[in-house]
Amino acid sequence: MKLAQINKDIESARKVLEIEIKGLKALERWLDDKFIAAIDLIYSCTGRVILSGMGKSGHVARKIAATLASTGTPAFFVHPGEASHGDLGMVTKNDVVILLSNSGETSELGDIINYSKRFSIPLIGIVRRETSILVTASDVALILPNIPEATETNAPTTSTTMMLALGDALAIALLERRGFTNDDYGIFHPGGKLGAAFIKVKDLMHKGKEVPLVHEDMKMSDVLIEITRKRFGCAGVIKQNGEISGIITDGDLRRHMSPNITERTASDIMTKNPITIGLEDLASKSLSIMQDKTITSLFIIDDKKPVGILHIHDILKAGVI
Repeated sequence: MKLAQINKDIESARKVLEIEIKGLKALERWLDDKFIAAIDLIYSCTGRVILSGMGKSGHVARKIAATLASTGTPAFFVHPGEASHGDLGMVTKNDVVILLSNSGETSELGDIINYSKRFSIPLIGIVRRETSILVTASDVALILPNIPEATETNAPTTSTTMMLALGDALAIALLERRGFTNDDYGIFHPGGKLGAAFIKVKDLMHKGKEVPLVHEDMKMSDVLIEITRKRFGCAGVIKQNGEISGIITDGDLRRHMSPNITERTASDIMTKNPITIGLEDLASKSLSIMQDKTITSLFIIDDKKPVGILHIHDILKAGVI
């Protein structure tokens, strides 16, 4: 391919991005009380948020529905064609309807609009044209800034980019108003790497009789048996009140190796103030600690007392990497 053609293609792409960026900046300046009114309607909804749109607007509506659903706002997409043939039965009086349309005159949306008005279902319109059927019918009309499409053919580009960004803005504003947390997000994303990122230490740890624990005054002969039996290559040392005071690892054994090591006590050999982690901490945090400190196991602490142990292999098996 000739260099001139490559430069022409890159220049064309840059123009598209420049126009779409202009649209996003205009959208940022445009946010006002109507945006807040839409947030209020959705926030107070006791049902679901129903999104619909035709063509490219429909694709964007489907994505917005998925984003809302994954961030704490129950939502789903209804195709306008299917809505006219029975799927309107999915929409209840407790729901909120959001319709996306570039022109606001999309004929396929007519039945959903009429159904919403007939049963007093709150309707939010996301539209580009200020005067249209959808704007007139909407309880809240979010009219996009008048920024041209990124091509002279008028193919949906800038308009759909603004719609998509506006949907994200609605979803995240609702997320923050609800106090939606990482824990909540993790519940909705149990699969794959995203789900693994929210696994907590308590979900992976070994507990009960699996945890290698010894008392400070225990003879090292018995400590060695405990370390060997539990197969973590270490043992946590605890005080009389059950709080952790130290750890004995293979490295500690090598450093204190002598003919009489078996006659010494755990407190003689242990490393004091071991690195630990809490029950509610993320497994990804424990992996970071292990990698940073070049260790393979961490004791899990609750109220200064060891309640579990986590090995690096447990984290890797769970896909937390």
